[in-house]
Amino acid sequence: MSNENDALYQNTSMQQTLEKSAARSRRAKWIALGSVVGLVVIIGLAVGLGVGLTRNKSSSSSSSSSSSGSSSGGSSSGDPVQTDPNDPSSFEKDPNLHKAFYGLAYTPDGAIMPDCGAELSAVIKDIQIMSQLTNRVRLYGSDCNQSALVLEAIKQTKVDVKLFLGNYPDITDDSVYTRQRDAIKEAIQTYGTDHIEGITVGNEVILNAVTDANTEDPNGSAGNAAGEKLVAWIKDTKSMLSDLGVDIPVGNSDAAYYFNKLVMAEMDYGLANDHPWFAGVSIDEAAEWTFTSFDEENVQPAAALPNKPKMYIAETGWPTTSADKDSLTNSGGADASVANLQTFLDTFVCKANKDGVGYFFFEFKDEEWKRIKYGGVEGAWGLTNEDRTLKDIKIPTCTAP
Repeated sequence: MSNENDALYQNTSMQQTLEKSAARSRRAKWIALGSVVGLVVIIGLAVGLGVGLTRNKSSSSSSSSSSSGSSSGGSSSGDPVQTDPNDPSSFEKDPNLHKAFYGLAYTPDGAIMPDCGAELSAVIKDIQIMSQLTNRVRLYGSDCNQSALVLEAIKQTKVDVKLFLGNYPDITDDSVYTRQRDAIKEAIQTYGTDHIEGITVGNEVILNAVTDANTEDPNGSAGNAAGEKLVAWIKDTKSMLSDLGVDIPVGNSDAAYYFNKLVMAEMDYGLANDHPWFAGVSIDEAAEWTFTSFDEENVQPAAALPNKPKMYIAETGWPTTSADKDSLTNSGGADASVANLQTFLDTFVCKANKDGVGYFFFEFKDEEWKRIKYGGVEGAWGLTNEDRTLKDIKIPTCTAP
């Protein structure tokens, strides 16, 4: 038993180190966001004909189904077929897809500042597919009209999908928070709250703050300073919702080991990133490690607080390839591969559903911009390829709660 605990401790330390390393590389995007686009005002929906990406489906081998139960087949056409081209709700269902996932993490193409270009037609296709996999979708931010675009897509497709909207702020520039808060407010005024299950304020803000300060403690001076900013933003969001006369939970998202106590006391829920890949865990131990880490580092501490915020896994999954050979294996020697994604699907998804663990699988589809900007495995976490074709995997057949 002590050996198992020692291994868990070592993996925990490794994840903290790698989370900080990843934060440094991702941080540049949001610094640029605040400095370049502070005066940009995004108006209207970006509506166009939209054509799906035409990249070839990557070839890879699939592992066999295990005890969790998986569908037969493994390939799927990309864009859904609409029986009525004028009615997005008339799309054909894909027999290879099942509502096995509690939730999915999703960012529309073209929804990253300053290069906004998200198209409603593309988001509709994404929602048509995701609605066959889950009833919940998590967004990270609200720039580029993505909240309104996704809500409009849900309206037109008439699917049963709830959203966790996001506000991805910049700790150095309050205007980044404010413009996204206002976009969320406008989306609520336009579409109501029937398809909104939560609003997440902040993503890895504490992780970024302690990383920038070269510290480890989320409750030290750097963590608390960032935490105070988050608390103010969370309170402001709650005030905005109160003024609208609506009741929507307001939460926060961060890396599993970097939740700040000030923030936890104010949030209604928390979204924790638990990535066995970055922790250097083998694929055979990945699912169990994720459950243990989430319970010990997030669920138990939250349950001990007076406000008892509900905790979810914000991100977990497994990459299927790498843009360079050096990143094809994690620090524990596990490969980024379709076969290992299948193993993680088979060992994590149905058990999480059975045990009542709320999670957002990372992620719906591969993201080209991450592959180009960051390289490594960053763009290769999707269940589907960039063109929406299902990877050579079998979706579990259990049904998520």
